[in-house]
Amino acid sequence: GGDPDFETSNHIIETIIKSGIDILEIGMPFSDPMADGPTIQKSSEKALSNGMTTNLLFDQLKDLRKISEIPVVIMGYFNPIFQFGLREFFVSCGDVGIDGLIIVDLPPEEDKLINSYTTKHNVHNIRLVTPTTHKTRLKKILKHSSGFLYYVSIIGITGTKKPSIANVKNSLKIMVIK
Repeated sequence: GGDPDFETSNHIIETIIKSGIDILEIGMPFSDPMADGPTIQKSSEKALSNGMTTNLLFDQLKDLRKISEIPVVIMGYFNPIFQFGLREFFVSCGDVGIDGLIIVDLPPEEDKLINSYTTKHNVHNIRLVTPTTHKTRLKKILKHSSGFLYYVSIIGITGTKKPSIANVKNSLKIMVIK
């Protein structure tokens, strides 16, 4: 959200919605996106340097709701949510109609911090699983996940290499068997 600037970001969102996407995942810019590769890091830097804030992201998504009811998922880090205020953040999610949230750095052991909010404001807690997720860990992840599971198809930093479709298929088969 907000890259390269607020207006262009809005135009991009409108264009891809009109192109027929099924769901929109929008990144919440953060100054230290440690789990992301250089492209997303630069995107966050650019958005923040152009004045993008969490409030503006919610404004942007309110504008989106005027033209579409497509499911919207915000992806980001816990720090901006915490700084915004948990209650205020989830109230805003409910007001705007955010369908899901992916918090990349909030482990399932800390779900207790957000469970009451996700339930009250009808926001899915979408979890990440990877090729290296062990079945014991998967059970913890599934305990409070809702909406869908986000499968990270590579081992390493997002956006730095292409996944092997054969490896993805094999990994998913193994997960299902687990």
